[in-house]
Amino acid sequence: MLNLRHVVCPHCAATNRIPVDKPASGAKCGACHQALFDGHPAAVDAATFEKHRRNNDIPVLLDVWAPWCGPCRAMAPMFAHAARELEPDVRLIKLNADEEPRVSSELGVASIPALFLLRGGRVVAQTAGAMDAKRRPGCARSLPRRRDMAASTAREPRILFKIKERLT
Repeated sequence: MLNLRHVVCPHCAATNRIPVDKPASGAKCGACHQALFDGHPAAVDAATFEKHRRNNDIPVLLDVWAPWCGPCRAMAPMFAHAARELEPDVRLIKLNADEEPRVSSELGVASIPALFLLRGGRVVAQTAGAMDAKRRPGCARSLPRRRDMAASTAREPRILFKIKERLT
């Protein structure tokens, strides 16, 4: 019997089964035939967020943002860079808080930008507020690297160390 992991397509939200022993980076969606991992965060609405939350076997990093929010816009390039670094080990998605206030409320978002790490449909770590420029590169590079999870450095925000611990 094959050992499979479920990955939600960022384009059509279909759930795909990918063999664990094959590289996921080149996988294509069985429904829409687009790449499952393209190095970009996927924009989601409430329904698509729920599919990613419930059906992905890989961790999901959610950015709750708004177009009028200066810190959100400042953090967007870091989040895009993180997608290039972290896929296919982590799915990165973006939810517009203005368009989906119910989801933001259910997550308990008090300020934006807010990051949530979900695993198995549950929030395992969260933080709010933009990271300063010195911390952004470290965030993108260090978030899920299993070989580096044993130690935290003073340069990393405390939340990232907690996220790393939860990914092991």
